[in-house]
Amino acid sequence: MTTINYAESIRERRERALGPAYRLFYREPVHIVRGRGTKVFDAEGNEYLDAYNNVPAVGHCHPRVVEAQHRQARLINTHTRYLGEELVDYAERLLATFPEQLGNVMFTCTGSEAVDLALRVARHGRSGTGIIVTDNAYHGTTAAVAAISPSLGAAQPLGTDVRVVPAPNRFHPDEVAEKFPAAVDAAIADLRRHGHGVAAFIADSIFASDGVVPDPAGFLAGVVDAVHRAGGLYIADEVQPGFGRTGSEMWGFARHHIVPDLVVLGKPMGNGMPIAAMVTRPELLSRFGSDVRYFNTFGGNPVAIAAAAAVLDVIEDESLLANAAEVGAYLHSGLTRLLAEHPHFGEVRGAGLFFGVDVVDEEGRLCPTRTDRVVNAYRDNRVLIGTAGPRSTALKIRPPLPFSQNDADRFLEVTAELLPRLKFRL
Repeated sequence: MTTINYAESIRERRERALGPAYRLFYREPVHIVRGRGTKVFDAEGNEYLDAYNNVPAVGHCHPRVVEAQHRQARLINTHTRYLGEELVDYAERLLATFPEQLGNVMFTCTGSEAVDLALRVARHGRSGTGIIVTDNAYHGTTAAVAAISPSLGAAQPLGTDVRVVPAPNRFHPDEVAEKFPAAVDAAIADLRRHGHGVAAFIADSIFASDGVVPDPAGFLAGVVDAVHRAGGLYIADEVQPGFGRTGSEMWGFARHHIVPDLVVLGKPMGNGMPIAAMVTRPELLSRFGSDVRYFNTFGGNPVAIAAAAAVLDVIEDESLLANAAEVGAYLHSGLTRLLAEHPHFGEVRGAGLFFGVDVVDEEGRLCPTRTDRVVNAYRDNRVLIGTAGPRSTALKIRPPLPFSQNDADRFLEVTAELLPRLKFRL
C-alpha cells in the first residue's frame, strides 16, 4: 500500500470510528508519529518545524518532563484526598508566580473544566449571573463553557445571560483603550436591563480566537474597572497566553498591568498532560468552598503534578521567558520585513512567541480562502502553522517556547521561498 493510500485508509477508519465532529488540519493531513523539541516527524520520517502547538509548551517530549512522569507513575497515581507533599509544593510554587492577591489554586484535568469552575465561582453568591465575552471568543467545550464561546458557531446557542462585545479593533489600536471598555459598559447595561446583572467578563489575554490582538499593552485596565464598578469579576483565560508565551512575563495579563479576580490555566502547564487549574482570590474561594462540595477525581493527580513541576523547572533552567521575548522579537522583525513587500498580508501582530497575520485580497478585504492556501503552502514545505480570527482569516503562529533563532531562520527562509509563488497562486 502506498503512503497516500495508507494515510487515506487511516482517515476513512477515523471518520467511521470518531464520527463527523472531529476535524483534521491541512488539506493533506500530516501523520505524526513522534516529536522532539520544536520538531515533529511523520510516518515516513520527514521532519516538520512546529510553529503552531502551544500544548507541548517546553517542547515535544522534553526528557525532563517525560522522566518526571515516568518516575511518579512507577510509584503511585491517585486522587487529591490523600496527603501529598508534591501537590502542595507545586501549588505554592505556582502561586508564587502570580500577584499576591491570587492566593488559592484548584486543579482540574482540562482548561474547559477550569473555565467551568471559574464561572461557578464567579456566579456563586452574586446577584448577577451575566457573562461578557468577545464576539469570536473560544473558552472550552463543557455545556456551560460552550455557552460563552461564540466561535463554536450559530448552531451552539449562547446563554440567555451571555453578552458579546466586539473584539478589540486590531485595525485601530489607538482607539482600543477607550472603545473596548465602553463596549463592556454597554453590555453591562444591557444585562441589567434584562434582569441578569453581571457576574464576570472573561477574555484570553491575547485574544487568540479573535485574530490575535496584543496591543496596545494596558488596554484591559479599563475593562477591569468597568466590571468591578458593576459588581462583577474579571476572569483571565491564560490557556494560550500563559506560561511565558507572550514573552518576559509569566502571564499574558501582566502585559496589561492588571490583577484578575480569577485565572484559568490549561494543558501547557503539564506539557500536554491532562492538568489545568483555576487560580483565584482566597476570599472568593472561601465563600464558594464553604457552600459547595467540589471534587475532581484526577485533577492534580501525582503524575500530572510531576509533569507540571518539571515544566516549571524547564522554564526556569532554560530561560524560556527570555527566549520567547528575544526569539519572538527576532521573528517579528523578520516577518515584518518580508511581508511588507507582499500586498496580500497585513501587519504582523504579536507578543513573545505568539503572532497573527491577516491575509487579504486585492481590495484589502480579509480572505479566508487565501489564508487556507498559505497555511497549506507552509505545510507542504514542512512548517506547521494554523489560523485564527473570525472565518479563520489570520495566520496563527505559536510555536513551542524553546523555538530557537535557528528555528526562526528556517521559518523565515521558508516564508521567503513561498512569497514569490504565493503572488501568483493567491
